[in-house]
Amino acid sequence: MTTASSRGTASARPLRVLAAMSGGVDSAVAAARAVEAGHDVTGVHLALSANPKSFRTGARGCCTIEDSNDARRAADVIGIPFYVWDLAERFREDVVEDFVAEYEAGRTPNPCLRCNEKIKFAALLDKALALGFDAVCTGHYATVVTRTDGHRELHRASDQAKDQSYVLGVLDERQLSHALFPLGDTLTTKEEIRAEAARRGLAVAKKPDSHDICFIADGDTQGFLASRLGRAEGDVVDESGAKVGSHDGAYGFTVGQRKGLRLGHPAPDGKPRYVLDISPVDNTVTVGPAASLDVAALTAVRPRWCGAPPAEGPRPYTAQLRAHGAETPVEAELADGELRVRFAAPERGVAPGQAIVLYDGTRVVGSATIDRTERAVPAV
Repeated sequence: MTTASSRGTASARPLRVLAAMSGGVDSAVAAARAVEAGHDVTGVHLALSANPKSFRTGARGCCTIEDSNDARRAADVIGIPFYVWDLAERFREDVVEDFVAEYEAGRTPNPCLRCNEKIKFAALLDKALALGFDAVCTGHYATVVTRTDGHRELHRASDQAKDQSYVLGVLDERQLSHALFPLGDTLTTKEEIRAEAARRGLAVAKKPDSHDICFIADGDTQGFLASRLGRAEGDVVDESGAKVGSHDGAYGFTVGQRKGLRLGHPAPDGKPRYVLDISPVDNTVTVGPAASLDVAALTAVRPRWCGAPPAEGPRPYTAQLRAHGAETPVEAELADGELRVRFAAPERGVAPGQAIVLYDGTRVVGSATIDRTERAVPAV
């Protein structure tokens, strides 16, 4: 039997809580709920950019001066102390540089997972614990469950339409024991969260959600990478190795991409072609038909478990491959430090560098980084 403690209401005593406030509505409501639950809450905004823009472009990003001011105003309304912590250098090293290096190596990273792993629940959490705080609170939609034996587990949010457990699948049990997600057991729409913010007098109630990659304010990932890595002209080839186009940098492509391929002539069958492989060694991008994207199995490295590692031998799970992707049945096992996964049915567009997160029901078992894939044999 287990008991949920996502809002902290199940805690035996009030906690000293550091609420990470991005300047958005979710983190503001989460901080307010933590106060309402009886905790001693302090708000903190993370300055993650050395040169933040004064105002965001559209609704993108969460690291601007405007966001910091929005977080401060929300903390004032809630009635909690508020600070800005400069983690820009750590963020640059652990998230931005990792992002660039992964693309340069032909992989497709997820910077949100890396930020949760290295910044919010490592650098921020370690500093919070050193200062005497008991937990870090965020506006993520997920739940922490405490088992009867005292061990913590990470579970999906009650409302799976808003679930964000995928980007938290890098957290270990120690980190989960110091995490509060007050929105995780909320069976409400985002409009109702905004209505709650309005009732609490929080000006961020109508603020647009941030999206895309927070450190790429204009959303132009390819332009950002080009500014960091420069032009590197190369060939686009088909599965036979014949040149069918050219590119300005293999880093500008991802497996499964269909648009922007700049092909010189159509495929013989007239059907669309997709990116099948990215080779930084010879700076080529291979394209082919959609069927060639089908993957039967994969091997993932650097596994991280949200609790105890799984039992030995292959076991059935479900897996999620993208932040907003659907679950798919798999059989997975840990062997020689690697996670080996076989899909019940071929999965399309699986890219090295992505995270695979395993689930047992609603429980997050853990995650790993996809290293290589095994293509499905086409049906005859």
